[in-house]
Amino acid sequence: MSKVIRVGIAGFGRSGYGIHANCLKHKPEQFQIVAVADQLPERRQDAVNEFGCAVYNDYQELLDKADIDLFVNATPSRFHVEASLAALKKGRNVLSEKPSATCVADFDRLTAAAREANVVFYPFQNSRFYPFFIKLQEIIRSGVLGDIVSIRSNWSGFARRWDWQTLQKECAGNLFNTGPHPVDQAVVLFGEGYPQVFARMYAHHWGLGGDAENYASVTLYGPGKPNIEVIVSSFQAYPQGEMYNISATRGGLTGGPNGLKWKYFKPEEAPKHEFWKPWSNQRQYCSEQLSWHEETWTYTDNNSNATGFSGLVHALYNNLYDVLVNGAEPIIKHEEVRKQVYVMEEAHKQNPLPRNAE
Repeated sequence: MSKVIRVGIAGFGRSGYGIHANCLKHKPEQFQIVAVADQLPERRQDAVNEFGCAVYNDYQELLDKADIDLFVNATPSRFHVEASLAALKKGRNVLSEKPSATCVADFDRLTAAAREANVVFYPFQNSRFYPFFIKLQEIIRSGVLGDIVSIRSNWSGFARRWDWQTLQKECAGNLFNTGPHPVDQAVVLFGEGYPQVFARMYAHHWGLGGDAENYASVTLYGPGKPNIEVIVSSFQAYPQGEMYNISATRGGLTGGPNGLKWKYFKPEEAPKHEFWKPWSNQRQYCSEQLSWHEETWTYTDNNSNATGFSGLVHALYNNLYDVLVNGAEPIIKHEEVRKQVYVMEEAHKQNPLPRNAE
């Protein structure tokens, strides 16, 4: 493969244009946008004006006519599987927007097609590259917090929507839209094995026409594992702490994209106690003064934005380029994404919601 990857983008909307094209235009030494497919003529004209590339009405026409090395699948969610499969069967490397699939069976079809064609299938799990998430894992691995008891990840706010991302028929809703970010992080933190899942979802759209869930609470748990709760709610009018809150046997951590703070005690510095027998000592409650060690980390990068979002998209594409050109190991592993798809599929199985009349 040449050193400059020829890219075809299917879907030139919020993601295809705002995330993918916006990133790739800053990486001309690695990627060149040579084709775009979109149903809207004004978006096709935008592609011609900005990139001087070939344009097509749909992704199948692009695959049939364009000479590309990489197919960026930024179609609406319900087309992700069929468009990725079509590209893989054409022998194209594929980067798929999330959700790459909504059920394990479809995800397995995608990975099998990639193996058969000897090409790369790379799910676009860009939140894996968040600087704060990389630092959070480093802190956990250091052992200073002790054993992790519970992790709460809250990606919520108050927002009403009236677009296709509120419709079940479009594979939409909070869990399939925002959820692949925190659920992907959750399965990484869960580690080896498949979790047990408990989920509750709710839908209310103020008469605006939607029927997909806009509240999702999903808990991952299992023997010897921390309890990991992910909340993606559109009904949180007041902030509820930071994005992450971790409880552990020697302390805890809180924070999110802008920074982290954590504190812990060292067992060798803790007061020594003898167990009270038979009951309380002089009717007192247990009380002690621990010597806490507190640390902080702040995200700072003048070349990115306040949370590092643009930087993490670039980091993902850097890894993908290394995979395609140099045969490097992909940071996003199929088995991890398969586990994420499994969690979301199980959450939907536990919470069937009524659909709007067609």
